[in-house]
Amino acid sequence: MGSEIPSGVDRRQKSREKLDALVTSRTATLSLLTDLAGRQPFTTEPSMEKALRSFCETLIDYTASAHFQLYRYLADNRERRASVLSIADELYPKIVETTDQILRFNDKYEAMSLDNSIEFLAIDLSTLAECIAERIQCEDVVINAMGGVVH
Repeated sequence: MGSEIPSGVDRRQKSREKLDALVTSRTATLSLLTDLAGRQPFTTEPSMEKALRSFCETLIDYTASAHFQLYRYLADNRERRASVLSIADELYPKIVETTDQILRFNDKYEAMSLDNSIEFLAIDLSTLAECIAERIQCEDVVINAMGGVVH
């Protein structure tokens, strides 16, 4: 019986570590998004392309982190509380929608030269920021249900 408590404590600790990693990744993404948006008016100079590529990499890392740190954890039946699973099931379709939007943004700016897309960047970043805000709201509901603290 004594071994049950440490395994439960270990499971909760691992859960908190995963949530902390997700929030850290998300914070880095938001920081780079803010920096990138602050470069307006946008130009096609190499430093702008570099900043955009760096942002895209961080954005994809965050998206993957959310999947592996949070939803994979739930999908692998590591979470046993029915209330948490119910909330996650309800919000997961919205998360999938935001993932699709994020991937479309990344694919567009990863594959296209800024020469061909600079005129759309401000609008696309604004749309992406709204998408990320919606995603964060959903993630926070799940994180809070899991007993995590969002920093």
